[in-house]
Amino acid sequence: MKKKFSLLLIGWFFLSNSQMKKDQIPELIPQSVNQKFGYIDQSGNFIISPEYHIAMFFSEDCNLLNSPNKNVAIFGSSDYATVEKDEVSYRIDKKGNRVYRYRQSDLGRCVSSYHSSVYKVFALNGSYGLVSKKDVDITGYKDFNIYPQYQMLYVLQGDMESPMIVAVKNDKFGIVDKNNKTIVPFIYEDIKTNLSWKTANLFEVSKDGEEYFFIDRNNNAY
Repeated sequence: MKKKFSLLLIGWFFLSNSQMKKDQIPELIPQSVNQKFGYIDQSGNFIISPEYHIAMFFSEDCNLLNSPNKNVAIFGSSDYATVEKDEVSYRIDKKGNRVYRYRQSDLGRCVSSYHSSVYKVFALNGSYGLVSKKDVDITGYKDFNIYPQYQMLYVLQGDMESPMIVAVKNDKFGIVDKNNKTIVPFIYEDIKTNLSWKTANLFEVSKDGEEYFFIDRNNNAY
């Protein structure tokens, strides 16, 4: 039996590091109904019916952009999205047409453009804060961007100079910036640390730890 090429083997790490303009929300947003994914517009209307096990944002796939098969390189552009159904992965267009089925032989090598954030998480006495210095004087506050006070911090990929940071306080998840300003209130049971912020300027959140949806930096749900 010919082995199926599954999106589960692709994951977020196969996507390129292309990033949307600041505060720009995608035209189409993945949405699930009864554990099947389709795409809605910003008003919540389904544009592509839910039928997929996995649906990712419309964004570049650097493996296809660098494909040795020049005929499929076009499908690596951000005009297409990667989806999976019955353990088979496809690229679809914005009308929902399946325009390409993944083949291992088509995948090129991604040139890594990953750069770590200027800021990093610092642990002190069981609490977490944020620093931008290699050497930190823990006796005072001056070397900390955020003095350790959270149960967890995670710097999301995106703007290296002004990152968004997943934080946990009183067992609730929220988003803060490098100055400890609350961007998303601490009302969620979970916020995923995936690439949705970098790819789409959206955070993937859950109020019950089971059902997830997307919000923007103003806490508007999609």
